[in-house]
Amino acid sequence: MMIDTFGINRVIEPKGAIPVTAWKIDNSREINEREIRIKLHSIHLEKSSFEQVCYQCGNEEERIKENIFDLIQKRGKLHNPFTDSGGMAYGEIEEIGSEFKKVRPNYRVGDEVLCNTTTTCIPIYLEEIYSIDYDYGELMVKGYTILFESSPMFKKPNGLALNYTMTTLDESGSVYTINTMVQPGMRILVIGKDLVSTMIYIGAVKKSLGDNCYIFVVMDNEACGSLTRDQIAAALSKYADRFRLLDITNPIKAFEEIMFEDSKLMDFTINCEDLSGSEVLSVLMTKEKGSLYFTTLRNGYSKAILIAESMGKEITTYALDQYCEGYDNFTIELLNEMREDLDHVNSIFESISFPYKSGDKATAQRNLNKINKIDDFVFSSPVTKALADQVLNIANYDCNVIIQGETGVGKEKILELIHKNSTRKSNSCIKINCATIQETLAESEFFGYEAGAFTGAQTGGKKGYFELANKGILFLDEIGQLSAGLQSKLLRVIQEGSFYRIGGTKQISVNVRVICANNIPLRRLVDEGKFREDLFYRLNICSVDVPPLRERREDVYCLAEAFLSRYNKQYGLYKEITASALRRLASYDWPGNVRELENKMHRIIINTSSNIIDIADVDLMLNENVYNDIVFDMKHTLKQGTSLDFTQIIENQEKKLLQYALKKEGSTRKAASYLNMTQAQLMRKKQKYKL
Repeated sequence: MMIDTFGINRVIEPKGAIPVTAWKIDNSREINEREIRIKLHSIHLEKSSFEQVCYQCGNEEERIKENIFDLIQKRGKLHNPFTDSGGMAYGEIEEIGSEFKKVRPNYRVGDEVLCNTTTTCIPIYLEEIYSIDYDYGELMVKGYTILFESSPMFKKPNGLALNYTMTTLDESGSVYTINTMVQPGMRILVIGKDLVSTMIYIGAVKKSLGDNCYIFVVMDNEACGSLTRDQIAAALSKYADRFRLLDITNPIKAFEEIMFEDSKLMDFTINCEDLSGSEVLSVLMTKEKGSLYFTTLRNGYSKAILIAESMGKEITTYALDQYCEGYDNFTIELLNEMREDLDHVNSIFESISFPYKSGDKATAQRNLNKINKIDDFVFSSPVTKALADQVLNIANYDCNVIIQGETGVGKEKILELIHKNSTRKSNSCIKINCATIQETLAESEFFGYEAGAFTGAQTGGKKGYFELANKGILFLDEIGQLSAGLQSKLLRVIQEGSFYRIGGTKQISVNVRVICANNIPLRRLVDEGKFREDLFYRLNICSVDVPPLRERREDVYCLAEAFLSRYNKQYGLYKEITASALRRLASYDWPGNVRELENKMHRIIINTSSNIIDIADVDLMLNENVYNDIVFDMKHTLKQGTSLDFTQIIENQEKKLLQYALKKEGSTRKAASYLNMTQAQLMRKKQKYKL
């Protein structure tokens, strides 16, 4: 029997997995003889994970904390399923198992330790998150973690700040390897993702080569974080021979700008950046038979191989290294040599009065690169991916379904996905909007009628919706609008699969899958006595809740691109949209959801004369309602009578602005910021106008 030295006994789901691949592990406090419990003080999140969480939560601190708590509660560890990454932890030893003591006798209760083990494989429990350091992606926390006999860890080094120490340890396998790979006289390119990690990689090169090399640093023009270009340039001046800020997402243009100044290619390229385009720039900048090292697998390692092959360029390509013997000692030694400069960077961060909010451009790029498409159902967010998986599973089962969601979220798209992937895909899908059916005609519309059943009846009679949908799907949108009497008749047909036409004596049998939708949850209508409970249960075999667009903002990118492509084709245009314009669209709350997004994109395309849709075009369209309403109100008021009530006019416009800001931003804090006032001021005005 295998001795468990890395936590197999902690795996809950699925059985047979190991902790790093398990969906859920046991994070209970009690330890066994081969474990150690550590009282947590801080957690450093891997960059892509931190950016994804920040973006998903709109960079709102309370939501970020809730998201992290939710991850840990569901999984028993800090493992982001969307980026498949975690981080590392720091804390104080609370309890040591008896066998652990024998194997690792140098550790004592009370020792402060760095757990150089990914949080994707160790049990974690959090009671509180005190604060978030956005510059380093670090959480100050209260809680505990469990480590195992084989878990990499070491005692906290003296004199080094934890933030840059943990950031470096997160990269240390690659830092150590690169130090051993570089050769004297090399021209070396570092494509950096942030200042500190860039300095660390250069420091590792310099530790091996001293000044016997040429180092060029390129960073994306939005990778500065809370620092200015001049602050970054000053910090790198001691380490790099040349520094440029460029748009890495436009690699051809970036390459041309670099080559205009110096056309000599690089011997060794270190790509630390996650942005799409960095892998293209890496290959372009690396000379024939040069070397290219990717510090993460997410930043285009496999794609770079294909790019080099397509160019007929021979490049030796390497990917990240993780645990290797001795790299922790090397890392601490390197940090001690660079401590003065890293402490100076920290002092700059501390002097900045506003917190840097992470993840905007990088997340936008990742969303554009992760577009999924099932039939014509387009998405990129993990939330919608989970929804699509649920819908495809439901499609296989020939049962009734309730689809719920706000107006415009795409309930008919969900219906189409079910229909196209069900056993009924070759038969009809009849779509009915129940809100548009006249009550006096409803029964004949649903069940049909025989010839002569009533005055005005068609000769030969008429089939109803159920007959038209036989062997297929009947979709009833806004089913909550039907009268109680018709609800009763629907229940009987769904239960028995048969009915009589109006004026008929022959029982008609049908085989229909009923799928219905409603903007207001049917459960709420049942509770209010507006919808039959027995009909609800007959329909609610499966339910699909379609989240609003504001809860799956990543989808805005691919949907906007899809609508742009559709209308370009329709009008014979070649318009493009900038990344900043897409990010502006994603920041809007979309009360009308996907339908509103499509409408806005359609109007933007028609109303922009240029082939490039920029952020100004988007802002103009998103803000037009409030401006138009105010201007219309003012014109209307000026036409009334011969005198004006100045106070009343100003109050009316103030009220409209407040209503617009509250609807657009969704909270009083964000609305106040949008209107450039304090939250207290906004609350007083909100109360004044009874909003």
